[in-house]
Amino acid sequence: MSSSVAPTTSAQPWTTIGAGPHDVRLVVADMDGTLLTPDGDVPEGFAELQHAMREHGVAFVPASGRQLATLRETFGGEGGVRTYIAENGTLVVHEDEVIATTTVDAPTVADVIALVRRLVGRGIDLGLVVCGVETAYVERSDEAFLAEARKYYRRLEIVEDLETVEGGVLKLAIHDFVDAEATAAAEFGPLGEDHQVVVSGKHWIDVMHPEADKGRGIRALQAALGIEPAQTAVFGDYLNDLAMYSAADWSFAMANAHPDITAAARFVAPSNAERGVVQVLGRLLGAR
Repeated sequence: MSSSVAPTTSAQPWTTIGAGPHDVRLVVADMDGTLLTPDGDVPEGFAELQHAMREHGVAFVPASGRQLATLRETFGGEGGVRTYIAENGTLVVHEDEVIATTTVDAPTVADVIALVRRLVGRGIDLGLVVCGVETAYVERSDEAFLAEARKYYRRLEIVEDLETVEGGVLKLAIHDFVDAEATAAAEFGPLGEDHQVVVSGKHWIDVMHPEADKGRGIRALQAALGIEPAQTAVFGDYLNDLAMYSAADWSFAMANAHPDITAAARFVAPSNAERGVVQVLGRLLGAR
């Protein structure tokens, strides 16, 4: 098999990779803007690739800000995926067993709830999702917000007061109907001093424990599976994917990626609209 890729100073086209099979044993892919099509569907040809990876001992892992229940609905059918990095790395599951969880402390949960309420009072159009291990909770109940939240949280419960929610909180997800990156920079800076504050899409901000991100989730899986960064491939498009790139030698930014992701990656893959993950994996895995 081919050896690991050597570091480069700027992202190279994926077509510079020689024909496989390469020694890749772990494939980690973000969902929205990365693996999934612009319509939110699993791309054509991926099911066959997934079967080939499983047959040859290559672990495929969705790594997403999405809820575990949502990811299982997409990939967990008969013979499907059983390893996930969910909720932006705060929940890691392997073979249907939880191997790592990272929760937000109760005072921070209360602070974020209060902050979102203040911002809404100032006229900023936000909705908050409090993400528990099994269920996500919201108090905003208009259909415009619920339609966005339900895309990512299949188990979603409406409560009168988010401060009454009990149990561990994996993360707090804020939907901004206008510009999440601008709101995060302007309003969530102080939280970023002690917590992870990541922009996970044009309209989403996630607040998490300072030691939680997708990169740490990958490292937890690598340790559990005995897999090296040289045997790991990652694919991403947005800022919540940034931590993955230091955990893998085979790192790919989608052609539609945020500039900071492209700067961190070693290769540029075709866009998600072009089935970029499928195309690149076809080359990496070769005849397999």
